[in-house]
Amino acid sequence: PFRRDPRKTVIALLYERVANASREPGLYADLGVPDTLEGRFEALSLHMIIALRVLRELPSPADDVGRDLTDAFFRDLDASLREMGVGDTAVPKRMKKLGEAFYGRARAYDAPLSAGDETALALALGRNVTGSEAPAPALARYALAADKQFKTLSLDTILGQGFTFP
Repeated sequence: PFRRDPRKTVIALLYERVANASREPGLYADLGVPDTLEGRFEALSLHMIIALRVLRELPSPADDVGRDLTDAFFRDLDASLREMGVGDTAVPKRMKKLGEAFYGRARAYDAPLSAGDETALALALGRNVTGSEAPAPALARYALAADKQFKTLSLDTILGQGFTFP
């Protein structure tokens, strides 16, 4: 029972890399992500979506890695809610809303990322991340660059090095 599961360790390291990338000061200072609780959720969601897109396109067992990474993401959200003092009875409702928001954003960003459509992605990011109708072109360029960069990686590289965002 006291042995570390190597798979859990790898997933924890992958998630840590994604979470750390979402906290980079440049996202907030240069790319227009608001430094608020909502802005932090949006930044983390965007980075997770990009990472999961890459895993989705790789051969098995990448799909298992994607599921485990998604589980780590939602466990982290759950723990964060509890740390903020959200009561046990309210956590499931909040988690449901966060899950809906996350998967809604994944659907909204998927087509523009796949097509390399900076304009459509900038509009979607503007609506979701900055909360305005003004597009977020710099953030869109960043997301497209990360998505393109990760498509060149193999699963072994991802598991060994993790995700390195631009």
